[in-house]
Amino acid sequence: MSTSVLFEIKKLSKIYPQGVSALRNVSFEIQAGEFLVIIGLSGSGKSTLLRCLNRMHAPTQGEIFFQDQEISQLKGEQVRGLQKKMAVIFQHFNLIPRHSVLSNVLMGKLGRMGTLQSLFGLFSDEDRRQALEHLKLVGLSEKANVRADQLSGGQQQRVAIARALMQKPEVLLADEPVASLDPATSYRVMEYLKRINQEMGITVVANLHFLSLVREYATRVIALRDGEIAFNGNPQEIDAEMFEKIYGEGAREVQIR
Repeated sequence: MSTSVLFEIKKLSKIYPQGVSALRNVSFEIQAGEFLVIIGLSGSGKSTLLRCLNRMHAPTQGEIFFQDQEISQLKGEQVRGLQKKMAVIFQHFNLIPRHSVLSNVLMGKLGRMGTLQSLFGLFSDEDRRQALEHLKLVGLSEKANVRADQLSGGQQQRVAIARALMQKPEVLLADEPVASLDPATSYRVMEYLKRINQEMGITVVANLHFLSLVREYATRVIALRDGEIAFNGNPQEIDAEMFEKIYGEGAREVQIR
């Protein structure tokens, strides 16, 4: 695994227009090749942090460096150029239901195509070959011509992963990627994310709820509480005392098996 710094976050704060302070003075680094997981209660700032990393949201204060470039002040076309390097997977799969699985995967290429190509969906044979390779990677080769709305939730999330890979990202940001899936399917999706991280060398930053998943897949974990970092380290170091510090007194860990 590379030890080079991919992201450097310095004193990052985000206050929304209605006055909600989602992040407060957050500082940390992300190494290239990590599988970093962000945990914390709902409302702790996890999703805001991911959206600041790829500039879906502009920080209120602080700095974000990506590959030694200061990105927190980028605007317009500069932000779009940055986002081509960072694919995002959401809890809700955001597929086009009536389109085929292959067509949905190809959509991941649109950000790297010219305007006319994008408007008319002019995908090359090489684009289709890559899309089929990514479907093979997530175990869905045989579903290429099936409509997306005919798939299970776990299969749809795997299509979303294959679509994200069409961007040729350097970072994969996964915002609660298994929150709407059953336990068995959650592990399967996490296995594919682990494979992408280890075999393709793509840095993964994911928000998760269940510590049992975190301990199995994360190389490092950052815990947020009320927009501040409550823990930064090895997931195996989160004992009962630290769990209460992160989630509050009386909180109990729920296992996912």
